Amino acid sequence: MAKRKHPRRGGPTHCPCGSGLNREGCCGPFLDGESIPQTAEALMRSRYTAFVERHTDYLLDTWLPGTRPSVLELEAGQQWLGLSVRATSGGGLEDETGQVEFVARSRIGGKGVRLHERSRFVRIDGRWYYADGDLLT
Repeated sequence: MAKRKHPRRGGPTHCPCGSGLNREGCCGPFLDGESIPQTAEALMRSRYTAFVERHTDYLLDTWLPGTRPSVLELEAGQQWLGLSVRATSGGGLEDETGQVEFVARSRIGGKGVRLHERSRFVRIDGRWYYADGDLLT
């Protein structure tokens, strides 16, 4: 796996995913290409961090082939405010599929946005991928 070093755009040393850990001890090694997430929840948290840090290459690389878009354009000026994991099902070290329900909050153009989703993940050859998700209200 090739290392991808991405400069962080300021912010705290705590990982944006809300784990309470430092980025270097949480999602950083995944986004920097040093290791891969071992659970569906770890992948989901690292994908949230990738949205915060605007790492479209990581988001595309961790999207299930066949369902991922060819290009991913992030919302300009979107400020991510926090992530809350509500529930997980499967997605563990011995599983091949998993689901993670979460709420991600952001602000776009001064307006608060709340994304509540139940995401589905698939593990292929030991690597987790985001497959798709259902928006919840």
